[in-house]
Amino acid sequence: MATSTEHRRDGGRAGSFSSSSSDTAGNSTVLARLGDEEKLTPPEELEIHELDEYSSNSEDDALLMEKEDDDEPPKPQPPTEPKKGSFWSALIWMAVNTLATIGIVFTNKAIFTDPSLKLAQLSFACFHFLITYLTLYIISRPRFAFFVPRSTSLRNILPLSIAMSLNVILPNLSLAFSSVTFYQLARILLTPTVALMNYILYRATLPRLAILSLIPACLGVGMVSYYDSLPTNNTNIKTTSSLGVMFAFLGIFASSLYTVWIASYHRKLQMSSMQLLFNQAPLSAFMLLYVIPFVDTFPSSWGAVSVNKWLLIGMSGLYASLINISQFFIIAQTGPVSSTVVGHVKTCTIVALGWATSGRGAGDKGVGGVVVALGGIIAYSIVMLREKKGGK
Repeated sequence: MATSTEHRRDGGRAGSFSSSSSDTAGNSTVLARLGDEEKLTPPEELEIHELDEYSSNSEDDALLMEKEDDDEPPKPQPPTEPKKGSFWSALIWMAVNTLATIGIVFTNKAIFTDPSLKLAQLSFACFHFLITYLTLYIISRPRFAFFVPRSTSLRNILPLSIAMSLNVILPNLSLAFSSVTFYQLARILLTPTVALMNYILYRATLPRLAILSLIPACLGVGMVSYYDSLPTNNTNIKTTSSLGVMFAFLGIFASSLYTVWIASYHRKLQMSSMQLLFNQAPLSAFMLLYVIPFVDTFPSSWGAVSVNKWLLIGMSGLYASLINISQFFIIAQTGPVSSTVVGHVKTCTIVALGWATSGRGAGDKGVGGVVVALGGIIAYSIVMLREKKGGK
């Protein structure tokens, strides 16, 4: 999780519930109606988390309150979002979110390096869904009242819960079989994929400059995919396997579909991101329990799993909780520019640390792809922020 995910320019999709998907700097766009004209806006307005892996840009998401009868006196309502805090408060929560997102990616990668845990992905996702649900349950209690829980029918939420599960499991599998650098950069492709889905489904288009900026972003990811998957004789260099590439692209499709559906479900069910996630997480965990015995490969002996690995699993759950909580405050206390900057800081930091720990040098040919991909997605964000500002 980063049962990320990391909805937000993360990380976070995600999250956020967050998974190692809390990852990405939210590089996707979803359909929103502004006036009489259809335009694309970042999905961070519509959901919390990257996984995350979203992972990441978040904007205000007003919680819908039920209308009261005009003839009855108004009833006191618990607060549904934190009061606007000080600059330092917002800065602290952004720092917490950034560190937790970075932490969950590298923690999950360390967990997946254990061969006995690499193929227990459904169990790992189920654990994160439960952590996400417990976190949301606690912060929804009257003592905290971060949001007001709402329920919906199983039929309404089932498709979204299935998409949510794939949105976590496939990116986690990508991380297990890929280098951190490739895993994080591949999530950039969420933006053009979601834009394409929105065009096919809703005929929604992007500004010309935004489309042009996505071209180098896609080319950069392609360059990194090629050079990072080349075999090498240096055992110190971490590379990406063909399975990692396959799971990455499958994960991008699943995450993009989840992002598009999230926008639709916001409108359909009239729920906020946390309210939707509060319904999705336990159902996703419950469904996985029926599949885990047939899919996951467990260690021959749980006692053989080192104490350090159990500590890492606990830290991963803690990071997921911190991402969910901090993302809520970021949504309430910062605007799109701040959220975008935080998202890009997370992406660039994860990519840089991933490169530094991969054993590759500064002269590696993949560096060019990294620079081109990051430059393209940052340019896209600038164009979209200007477009949004000009459309107001």
